[in-house]
Amino acid sequence: MVKKTRFKRIVIKVGTSTITSKDNRLDKKRMLNIAAQIAKIINGGTEVIIVSSGAIGAGMGMLNICARPQSLPQLQACAAIGQSTLMRMYEEAFKKRRLVAAQILLTQDDLTDRKRYLNAKNTVFTLLDKKVIPVINENDTVSTEEIKFGDNDRLSSLVANMVHADLLVILSDVDGLYEYDEKRKKRIRCIGIVERITRDVEDYAIRQKSKVGTGGMRSKLQAAKIATSSGIPCIIANGSKENILIKIAEGGTVGTLFLAKSQGISARKHWIAYTSRPQGTIKVDSGAKAALIDGQKSLLSSGITSEEGRFAIGDVVGIVDESNNEFARGLTNYSALELKKIRGLKTNEIQGVLGYKHYDEVVHRDNLVIL
Repeated sequence: MVKKTRFKRIVIKVGTSTITSKDNRLDKKRMLNIAAQIAKIINGGTEVIIVSSGAIGAGMGMLNICARPQSLPQLQACAAIGQSTLMRMYEEAFKKRRLVAAQILLTQDDLTDRKRYLNAKNTVFTLLDKKVIPVINENDTVSTEEIKFGDNDRLSSLVANMVHADLLVILSDVDGLYEYDEKRKKRIRCIGIVERITRDVEDYAIRQKSKVGTGGMRSKLQAAKIATSSGIPCIIANGSKENILIKIAEGGTVGTLFLAKSQGISARKHWIAYTSRPQGTIKVDSGAKAALIDGQKSLLSSGITSEEGRFAIGDVVGIVDESNNEFARGLTNYSALELKKIRGLKTNEIQGVLGYKHYDEVVHRDNLVIL
């Protein structure tokens, strides 16, 4: 049995490369090994939620496709073929450990819509109460470009926040985040601890994607950033290393540990920043950008230069600078039609133009998140 850990709840993201063989087929031996480790962790008193890739890879293997398809219909077809196989193998692997696994398929809309978000959250907690292991995957068979998460790394970080996890573990085919020497074009060493994900840290990410996955280190860094911003530490580690999950659960030093921010953003602001889908954008001048970032102020109409989209009062909007770089998100107090009339105006001029004034602020600081 694994030693009792300080983690009450862990989200484990299992990458495609961790559970598939070189021919893209699901590797039963690897999945049995992952299940055995998770069973020991659960026996040690920790709840585990799995976010698993592998459906598309499994479908590719069954269709004898070597390279990951590029078109969405082909990806959906592979997912439809592979998802049932993926889940069946998880069920069989955990059954050998006298554990039950349950499938949950999600799209971006499931987490964007508050009611569906809470339904998904309640389902996961109910399964955990019944000692059932939730196995979550993106619903690739119905996802479109507009609603798909893009990769399960990001999905795992959103799930970790949703279930208030104590740790997010991302299993990959590399030991962690490596320093990269641009001159020699080679990796130098695996970084043990990252206190903060800076631009320099992001530059270490190798952009190359795997043949069957959608991620790469850049997407894993983004997932780590999302998790740590809400107070959840994240570990990126090599899923093929012996007893890697048990070592992590016992507090061993493996992979790359991304430390959580001491004061994570609230669940509400996390939803605004990472889970919601902006309904439009508001462009601001340099003075407004500085006031939002450095002065920690609310967004006023005087600093707005333009707007795009058909957003209404209460919708999430992206806030961009003069170069169209999104640097913040928030809930707007005015619709797009209203902003067309009041952008650039001082606060005391709003009522004279509209005939009313909802708020002094277009986006209040309490409803705004700097990305």
